[in-house]
Amino acid sequence: MDELIERRHKQPRRAMYVLPSLFTAGNIAVGYYAVMQSLQAVSTGDARFFDRAAIAIAFAMPFDALDGRIARMTNTASEFGKELDSLADVITFGVAPSILAYLWGFRMLPVVGNLVFRQKVMDLGLFICFLFLICGASRLARFNITKDPKPQNPGRPDRKYFVGMPIPAAAGVVASVVHCFDGQPIDNIWIALVWLSFVAFVGFLMVSRWRFWSGKEINLSRGHPFRLLILLTLAVVPLFLWSGITLITLALSYTVYGLFSRVSYGWMRRRRPQTAS
Repeated sequence: MDELIERRHKQPRRAMYVLPSLFTAGNIAVGYYAVMQSLQAVSTGDARFFDRAAIAIAFAMPFDALDGRIARMTNTASEFGKELDSLADVITFGVAPSILAYLWGFRMLPVVGNLVFRQKVMDLGLFICFLFLICGASRLARFNITKDPKPQNPGRPDRKYFVGMPIPAAAGVVASVVHCFDGQPIDNIWIALVWLSFVAFVGFLMVSRWRFWSGKEINLSRGHPFRLLILLTLAVVPLFLWSGITLITLALSYTVYGLFSRVSYGWMRRRRPQTAS
């Protein structure tokens, strides 16, 4: 009898299973809002809607991080929640940033100069932004079916890494660039070509097998809570005061980290035979 009572206490209540799904639903809602803001920017010509879409994508990242952690903390992880979270990520970090990247970077190009060349750049931009979405969806599918992925350039054995850039980080890179320019769309066709190459490269990073730090070894339940509170305060204050510079610095630093890890690993591999001889 005592064992039965203890087992019932250990099992989470059914209502607790709804809690992680609420955060996932919030993730979807923010992604839908970002899409609508991007479309409204085109219809009204107001760049502030692009900026709101970018901020919404960045705001969705805490929702994506919290739903999984809450599910593990409350012991309510389920296959339904896992699949719902993946679908939410496709919408918020795949569809929303791809639409934003196209409308902000190509759709608003001025109708001047060589119109045939402008149309070709727009068509190519549409394809690249769609490719970004496909890469993100493929990255999520690979993450779901791979139990213990190994990067091509392994790092420290005591750290956990993502294989390929995670889709929220890739969406954050796109959103941070748009927000850094206050949503003002690209009005130069040559800059649009640079943006095209940048979006394509971020999409490649998602399907690559390069390592990116996951931060999963950080345990918020351990350590000193006052120190953690101070660190969070130091991180939040710059976001409010200089959100554009802070977000793009964080996003590009994370991207450069993946590039540096890959290049340094390749350089070390080339030096090993020389050192051994």
